[in-house]
Amino acid sequence: MTEPSMWLSLLLVLLLLLGPPTTPGMEDAAFPHMGESSQPLPRPCPLRCSCPRADTVDCDGLDLRVFPHITKEAQHLSLQNNQIQELPYNELSRLSGLRTLNLHNNLISSEGLPDEAFESLTQLQHIYVAHNKLSVAPQFLPRSLRVVDLAANQVTEIFPLTFGEKPELRSVYLHNNQLSNTGLPPDAFHGSEAVTTLSLSNNQLSYLPPSLPPSLERLHLQNNLISKVPRGALSRQTHLRELHLQHNQLTDSGLDATTFSKLHRLEYLDLSHNQLAAVPAGLPRTLAVLHLGRNRIQQVEAARLRGARGLRYLLLQHNQLGAAGLPAGALRPLRGLHTLHIYGNGLEHVPLALPRRLRSLVLPHNSVAALGARDLVATPGLAELNLAYNHLASARVHHQAFHPLRALRSLDLAGNQLTRVPTGLPAGLHILRLQRNQLRALEPEPLAGLDQLRELSLAHNRLRVGDIEPGTWHELQALQVLDLSHNELSFVPPDLPEALEELHLQSNRISYVGPEAFLNTPSLRALFLRANRLHMTSIAPEAFLGLPHLCVVDTTGNPEQVLIQLPPTASRRPQAGGP
Repeated sequence: MTEPSMWLSLLLVLLLLLGPPTTPGMEDAAFPHMGESSQPLPRPCPLRCSCPRADTVDCDGLDLRVFPHITKEAQHLSLQNNQIQELPYNELSRLSGLRTLNLHNNLISSEGLPDEAFESLTQLQHIYVAHNKLSVAPQFLPRSLRVVDLAANQVTEIFPLTFGEKPELRSVYLHNNQLSNTGLPPDAFHGSEAVTTLSLSNNQLSYLPPSLPPSLERLHLQNNLISKVPRGALSRQTHLRELHLQHNQLTDSGLDATTFSKLHRLEYLDLSHNQLAAVPAGLPRTLAVLHLGRNRIQQVEAARLRGARGLRYLLLQHNQLGAAGLPAGALRPLRGLHTLHIYGNGLEHVPLALPRRLRSLVLPHNSVAALGARDLVATPGLAELNLAYNHLASARVHHQAFHPLRALRSLDLAGNQLTRVPTGLPAGLHILRLQRNQLRALEPEPLAGLDQLRELSLAHNRLRVGDIEPGTWHELQALQVLDLSHNELSFVPPDLPEALEELHLQSNRISYVGPEAFLNTPSLRALFLRANRLHMTSIAPEAFLGLPHLCVVDTTGNPEQVLIQLPPTASRRPQAGGP
């Protein structure tokens, strides 16, 4: 090879290695490589939607009216909160890998949902079509489903293969529809033996549907028209733990001694807001919560409760028990009872011989007029006692009535006819409510020893500052909240508890707040002085000195706008206002 030819060959090799020259200001990456088209790649994510992962498409709340074109690689698709009216089969059939489909809150009608709409979605596990306009359920849903939500439609009928033959199905939500018993086939769950949650509340069922899945753990049937549970309807549901039957039309004749007897794992039973005249028979031993409020029960028989020895919470509020509806010892079989609610029953005295381990007794809105020395002796472990809005007068509350309650932490005596604070209150009390009584004076003796009291409400009484004796607050070393609103106070009471953080003085007759009003309350955080008789300069400039934590001072609703000066260490500006 001649020398010129050799140099020419070397030059060609160098040109091939270096490639074509680049244009100034343009990067190579902007040009297509060998074998690539110069056309833009198709978008894997629809316009305006978000795709946080390669298999997830989120088109929530975009006001879409038609089903968008979705990449067939999608596994999780959310189209909720749009205005889609129909599901095109040709679009859905492409999405064979879909596992989650969320169509919640659209305008989809049964006419816009072809029978074969979901037949290609063989891997679908979760489908949400709640809050649409379906009048019937889809005839065929994929066998692979685990969760189906068709709530809040207008569904009147479901079909055997809507939920049937789904071995992986766990949860079905059909509440807030228009289902009657005729729209629910007897084989609705045939072949679906793993369903644990079924919600049929807020429909038009007149009796408990038969042939429910034996695997059920939670069954919601509240707010229907159910007047009867057919014999044996719950005999196979031995795994049931929660049964909600409140707000129906159940009567004693609609239940029998076997209705609940086979439910050996039942823990929660709600039969409130029905028409029962007696506690149901055959209650299981495992039952922990029994809600019987708002029925027509006139008497509680011990024999009816004997089987439910494990009961912890019994709610009997707003029945018709009257003076003799809860005889002594009626609840004695319930040795582990924790909470008893019997407000609104016309009881004239505290029930006798209550379970010894009772911790919470709720008795407001009855007709209890007296408390004797031994009325509460059977419940020494009581931590909460609510006797609000009864007919208790100070003269008929024995001075040792509360003495047995060493564990009491909360005592509510609001809305009675007390003229003085009861004596002999337990030393461990944390909350004492005495609002809406007829208290005219406060003395140190009834509050002595309450060094753990944290909250004291004395609102809506007839207290004046001169009727609060010196030393009244002396032993309330832990008091944080004091409510003296809606009384007849003309100025801030002196010598308030040092630990006080919240002081309610609204709706009194206070016209002046002096410089030493809060000298003893350095922890004060919130002060309510609205609706008093304060004027622009009624609060002394030095009143809030030494209150570094004060962040709320409410003076609205006074005759004039009140000038407030907080110390510079206060973390927030107060709420202040005028009339």
